[in-house]
Amino acid sequence: MAREFLMPQYVISGENALDTAKVYLEMSGKNALLITGPNVTKTSPCDALKSLIKTLGIRFCEFSDITGEPTDKTVNSALKMYKENGCDSIIALGGGSALDTMKAVGVLANCGGKISDYLGKTIKEKLPFMTALPTTAGTGSETTRFTVITDTETNVKMLIGGKSLIPDLAIIDPQFTVSCPKNVTAATGLDALTHAIESFTSKKAQPLTDTMALSACRRIFRNLPTVYENGADAAAREQMSIAAFEAGAAINNASVTIVHGMSRPIGAYFHVPHGISNAMLLEKCISFALDGAYPKFAEIAREIGAAERSESDETAAEKLIFAIRNLCSVCEIPTLSEYGISKETYMGLIGKMADDALKSGSPANTIKSVSKEDIVKIYEEVFGE
Repeated sequence: MAREFLMPQYVISGENALDTAKVYLEMSGKNALLITGPNVTKTSPCDALKSLIKTLGIRFCEFSDITGEPTDKTVNSALKMYKENGCDSIIALGGGSALDTMKAVGVLANCGGKISDYLGKTIKEKLPFMTALPTTAGTGSETTRFTVITDTETNVKMLIGGKSLIPDLAIIDPQFTVSCPKNVTAATGLDALTHAIESFTSKKAQPLTDTMALSACRRIFRNLPTVYENGADAAAREQMSIAAFEAGAAINNASVTIVHGMSRPIGAYFHVPHGISNAMLLEKCISFALDGAYPKFAEIAREIGAAERSESDETAAEKLIFAIRNLCSVCEIPTLSEYGISKETYMGLIGKMADDALKSGSPANTIKSVSKEDIVKIYEEVFGE
């Protein structure tokens, strides 16, 4: 069966990617909104970007208030700056929060309304030219047709999508990730791993997504422990940047499954960073899905060197669980209890979180049928003592 495969129109990656991409930046527009965070704006990559766009004759105003995962309020503030300055394009330099904010601003700039109006809808309208420059290796937002924005009125993390949300230009320079803090390196790296595993085992998987997802799994298991311990390792940083892009392209076309569906409510209600909440859930969710597709989970285990080719699919798949547990331990991922979340509050919200997870649609992509009762049980198991 024929399947489409979507990616950004222009992708520039590797050392000196920013300079190589200037021909595409030149055609992006004449007046850009630059979206960053307060720490990113002080870095040399940001200085280099500002210098280049000035040289190209592009006017810009800077919104540097990305301080956490994006909310509708953050989007509205950035949109106000976009409109007041007559912008015609958007550039985002930062992690997934900056890139997701860019996409949401693009939607509202050209389509109007408020961002919650687009929950459950597919964005088809043409958006401003969007350029994504990731400073983390994990979210894959530079290649996806999705943005996740928290509705501050309902406490729901809204997944909003459409082909037009894919950035027009992705500039991926691994040197931009070198200053990424250790905890963010772990969170985003495990987010990318979740993307890779989920897309490979999704009902919507296809040969092209399988190829990218397996490659991303292999790169992450080999290189995430290295960059977690030594963020200055340029070779490992490059491998993680490639893996994040591969995994992002894979979920862009095969989607995510139960982990992401369950992760978003934890982030919305308890403000756990997205990559960390994914990592907290990963072992239990994959253990649940395992018997739905032993051969596929086994293939991942063999690809990363956790199992031998001669071992049965079931044995190999079980070894993947052990490898995930070990990697999360190396990256010092806490349980929900260790994170400081009140057990009483958490348990009281499980039913609502399970409903939110199912409404997102992501669990339905899981290779195995998922019920509300299944989700409730996993939420209970992951809390920890």
